[in-house]
Amino acid sequence: MISIDEAISIVKNNSKTLQELKTIKVEKAFGYLLAEDIVSPIDMPPFRQSAMDGYAICSGTFSSYTIIGEVKAGDSINPELKPGEAVRIFTGAAVPDTADVILIQEKVTVKDNELYTEEEFKIAQNIRPKGEQVQKGEVALQKGAKIVPATVGYLYSLGIDKVSVIKKPSVAIVSTGNELIEAGEELKHGQIYESNSAMLTSALYSLKFYDTEVYKIEDNYEATLSTLRTVLKNHDLVLITGGISVGEYDFVGRALKELEVNELFYKVKQKPGKPLFYGKKDETQIFALPGNPAASLSCFYIYVYIVLQKMMGKSTLELPRVESTTLNSFIKKGDRPQFLKAIYNNGKVELLEGQNSSMLQTFAVSNALVFVPGEVSEISINDKVETILLPV
Repeated sequence: MISIDEAISIVKNNSKTLQELKTIKVEKAFGYLLAEDIVSPIDMPPFRQSAMDGYAICSGTFSSYTIIGEVKAGDSINPELKPGEAVRIFTGAAVPDTADVILIQEKVTVKDNELYTEEEFKIAQNIRPKGEQVQKGEVALQKGAKIVPATVGYLYSLGIDKVSVIKKPSVAIVSTGNELIEAGEELKHGQIYESNSAMLTSALYSLKFYDTEVYKIEDNYEATLSTLRTVLKNHDLVLITGGISVGEYDFVGRALKELEVNELFYKVKQKPGKPLFYGKKDETQIFALPGNPAASLSCFYIYVYIVLQKMMGKSTLELPRVESTTLNSFIKKGDRPQFLKAIYNNGKVELLEGQNSSMLQTFAVSNALVFVPGEVSEISINDKVETILLPV
């Protein structure tokens, strides 16, 4: 049995960025990382652009300016202004080459095509220079940048509608257990509804990993072996729930050995989630998560999350951790470090009741995990604790 720090280090050192790239439409690339630098094909803005509704003038020492025309956004005209002349102009419109100032409409008076102003102005006032955001040939976004809604808008403003991105991993979720039945079916004595696969699928979806497939197998060795052989060939990451213990009907460990999966660790000194397995088969990453739902989800956030981020090429691999102040007390039994379900808010954290590894009710309302080291047996009110912020 290894420590949490050792387990995290092993996961980081044995996972790596996927090399497969794909080209997709920009609007479908949310959450991906750019696989290459984006070089701007144009100046942005591509012309001198009005930042205000008002009047473009060819300035000088004049008491008034004669209005000779109008330029709207989208117009391709370029009227020639002489000193003392002006055109009506609107936000986003191309500024005539001979204009050097934009006067905003609220600070001028217009009478009989004559423009009057008492405003002191500067040359280039309210004019966005050509290439102000980025110039043609410059790197608009660097390789590795995460694509967010603003990225999508920015790329489209440059006329770019497709990008090369790092492929997200394909994930298999394998659920084992004869006692498990589908929600909606009649529950018989000795049976429970299967929830881990749906829970893990949802956790993946919340992180924008949609290439997932669920496999459900009974406690039968041949079925376990056959299914695992298939998923190891077809997926980048395999998450197995249940069946990893050493019971007479727990076949996962035996099947993984026969399939020559390289065991990197099995069992971590922690609570919940002690019976956690991590290994590799060629480039496929394998986690055998505990069957208890809360333990399974805790291990997902502490360990599986790291692999997902590493596969995507991200530099920040773990969930954020902050110091917070406890609102209540807690007594820890045993010497294993523990992850406590909690509610975090503005530097304060409430430790919740119902910390059993099989209980999801508490997890369902939590937004954080509080880490309690092995040597700590009691937490008091107003103690400072390390708090892991869960994705929301």
